[in-house]
Amino acid sequence: MATLRASRAWTRRQFLVRSTSSLAVASLGTLATPHLSRAADRPQIAGGIQSGDVSGDSAVIWARADRPARMQVECSTVESFKTIIASASRDALLDADFTAKLLLDDLSPGQDIFYRVRFDDIATGIAGESRVGHFRTAPAAGRSISFVWSGDVAGQGWGIDISRGGYRSYRTMLDNHPDFFIHSGDHIYADCTVPSEQKLPNGEIWRNLVTEEKSEVAHTLAQFRGNYKYNHFDENFRAFHAEVPMFAQWDDHEVTNDWSPAGSHDEAGHEDDGTPRLVARARRAFFDFMPIRDIGAQQGRVYRKIAYGPLLDVFMTDMRSYRDDSWNKGGDHRGWILGAEQLAWLKRELAASRATWKVIAADLPIGLVSLDAVALGDGPPDRREHEIADLLASIKRAGVRNIVWLTADMHYTAAHYYDPGKAQFQDFEPFWEFVSGPLHAGTWGPGELDNTFGPVAMYQNGCSAAQGENLAPCFGLQFFGRVDIDGASGVMTVTLKDVDNSDLWSVDIVPQQQIRPAVVAQHS
Repeated sequence: MATLRASRAWTRRQFLVRSTSSLAVASLGTLATPHLSRAADRPQIAGGIQSGDVSGDSAVIWARADRPARMQVECSTVESFKTIIASASRDALLDADFTAKLLLDDLSPGQDIFYRVRFDDIATGIAGESRVGHFRTAPAAGRSISFVWSGDVAGQGWGIDISRGGYRSYRTMLDNHPDFFIHSGDHIYADCTVPSEQKLPNGEIWRNLVTEEKSEVAHTLAQFRGNYKYNHFDENFRAFHAEVPMFAQWDDHEVTNDWSPAGSHDEAGHEDDGTPRLVARARRAFFDFMPIRDIGAQQGRVYRKIAYGPLLDVFMTDMRSYRDDSWNKGGDHRGWILGAEQLAWLKRELAASRATWKVIAADLPIGLVSLDAVALGDGPPDRREHEIADLLASIKRAGVRNIVWLTADMHYTAAHYYDPGKAQFQDFEPFWEFVSGPLHAGTWGPGELDNTFGPVAMYQNGCSAAQGENLAPCFGLQFFGRVDIDGASGVMTVTLKDVDNSDLWSVDIVPQQQIRPAVVAQHS
């Protein structure tokens, strides 16, 4: 039977109607509300709906209820839901703050999927109103791919100012109609409060939407969860996540600034296994609110590979959970930032990948000098840099090609080309690293690059010296990146963009297996 596919050319009005209006879909199909009752008697969707970790045949669906309820999800290939191709349910209970997520599988590749979410009251069976979301499964072959990436939301006290359009970057990214979104970390700033007002350099006042959980630095599980709930108050955030699946990783502010497993704890102490309770609570809140799939016996693991068709494998890394202390000071001069198990996994999976492009989504850049990132300053590899040197050398030895690194964290945007001819450590093939962010936080100026791995700044954009640091989102220096992979040629185009959707800088990267013959011919 032929399947009707929806057009990708949706208007802004259609996006808003589909993602925010539940009345329009309440009478559709088997998820129609079977009881006529007051709205207060029916379970409500508290916040938005989300999809994530989409592959060629599966996706994770997430939502949160306002009470104990059973999440009901149905999927269709048509927006009318005339034909249901999959359905599933999952309880949303107090233990998980009424969040629920489930894995839909046995889907077809390259397919537009519309999903409908409703909560039923567990005690009475009364059904709430429905909301509709959308994602597209990874293609089997022959189709172009487009995705966006960024990070850093509600940092430095810059929360939701409704009069200034809220989280505007999410609306701009939605207008790009990406297949998916890589969130490079700092979904929240658990260690930063959101005050009611902040004064701007021009004398105006930034007025935040405020909540109780965002009035204090997070220590309790409820406070960590409250940070994630805060984002769902934003209309742009909800509309974006209803339409675009997310590949989520975390960085430091999901816990506290510059955290490391051994060095970050509070008066709550430690779990029996030695994990600081502060970190354990933060990790639980992250997994409660992210549409991220569990990885079998290693529940709570953030690093994973997402296969997105023959053109692309995405490797989501975790540079927080396995690192040594934040300052990386050690007598043996060999530190770690990935940890032995994750490093071995990444080398093995990169070597095994048959996708044209291998994107390493890193929560920290390689060559930007920072107290808690990778780079330590000019010179040969030291401490945590040894792991990156090991990884880059293994990639070269295995003959793995077409690797691109994407990250955020630095609160400005940049394109770095890593050239072994300019590096202290030279046992690697040249590669690109792209930095973009913040989505909605204070903006900073470009940072210092070291020469350990030979990065060259091909483009940088952030605060000027005259603008100072922690520039508010309303001044336009909020950034994300867009990646397009052509289905016919395999060429990857990376474009750095701002909140107004301006193309700031762009580069076309030709896959190496196509460029080699031309290079040989040129020298012959």
